Amino acid sequence: MNMPLLVLMLIVLLSLAGGLLLLLALLPSAAERRVKGRIAAFRARYGESGLPASGRRSAIIRQRVQASALEELAGRLMPRPDEMRRRLRRTGREIALSRYLLAMLLVALVVFVALRFLFGLDVVIAALTAVALGLGLPHMFISRLILRRREAFLAQFPEAIDLMVRGLKSGLPVGEALQIVGEELGDPVGTEFRRIVDQIRLGKSLEEALWAATRRLDFADFQFFVVALAIQRETGGNLAETLANLSQILRQRQQMKLKVKALSSEGRASAMIVGALPFIMFAIIYAMNPDYAGTFFRDQRATSVLVGGLVWMGLGILIIRRMIRFEI
Repeated sequence: MNMPLLVLMLIVLLSLAGGLLLLLALLPSAAERRVKGRIAAFRARYGESGLPASGRRSAIIRQRVQASALEELAGRLMPRPDEMRRRLRRTGREIALSRYLLAMLLVALVVFVALRFLFGLDVVIAALTAVALGLGLPHMFISRLILRRREAFLAQFPEAIDLMVRGLKSGLPVGEALQIVGEELGDPVGTEFRRIVDQIRLGKSLEEALWAATRRLDFADFQFFVVALAIQRETGGNLAETLANLSQILRQRQQMKLKVKALSSEGRASAMIVGALPFIMFAIIYAMNPDYAGTFFRDQRATSVLVGGLVWMGLGILIIRRMIRFEI
C-alpha cells in the first residue's frame, strides 16, 4: 500500500473517530436512556405521585451529586456558563455543560494528533488549528441542532395556534386550550406547551410561564403569540380572532421564507461548489504527486501560506453567509 493512500485512509479514520466521539459526548448515553425509560415506565404504572424505593433513591442522589460536581467544574472552566447552558437547552436535548466541554477537548485532541504526527506540522500551528476546530466544530454542531429544532417548531406552530383557536371558539379557557395543544401535538411544540402547562400547575401565572418559554425558545414568532395573549388579558377582546390572524401571518411568513430559499438555492449551490473546489483539487494533486503537495506540510513558509489561505477563505465564507441571510 503506497503512502498517499495510507495517509488518506488515516485521515478518513481520524475524521470518523472524531465525529463518533463528538456524537457520543453530546448525545445521551445508553445509561441515561435506560434511566429515562425506567422513569417513564414507573410513571405509567404508579402515576406522578409515586415515590421510588430507598435503594433507587440513593442511586439517584449519588448520580445527581456526581453530575453537579462535573457541572460545577465545567462552569468554572468555561466563560459565561449560564449563557452556554441556555444555548444547550435550546437544542431540545439533555446536553450537559460538562459533556459539551468534553466534546471540545476530544475534537481538539484528535485534530492536534492528526496535524502534528500525520502531517508533521509545527507544534504552534497544529495547536492553534486544534483549538480553533475544537471550539468551532462543537459550536457548529449545537447551532445545527438549534436550527433544526427552530425550523421544526416554526413549521408546527401555526397548527398549534389553529388548534387553540378551535378550542377557544368552543368555549374553553386559555389554560385548557394550551393543555390540548400539548397533548395533541408532538415535539417540539407539544413539549414546550406541556412545559408551560406544568409550570402553571406548579403555581406560576400564565404570563410568567409564557415569558419563561419565550426566553427559553428565543423565537420572534412565539413572542408575537405571547404578546397577543398578554394584551388580550389586559384589554380584553376576541382572542380567537386575534390568534387566527396571527396564524395567517405566520403562514405567510413561512411561504415567503420558502420562496426566498428557492430563489437563492442556485447561488448557494454555486457557492458550495466553488468553495469545495480548492480542497478537491488539493486532494487530487496530493494523490497524484504527494511529494509536490507535501511541500505545504514540510516547509514552514508553505504551511503558513496554507493556513493563511484557509483563514481568509473562512472569513470570506462567513461574510457571504451574512450577505445572503434574509430576515423575514
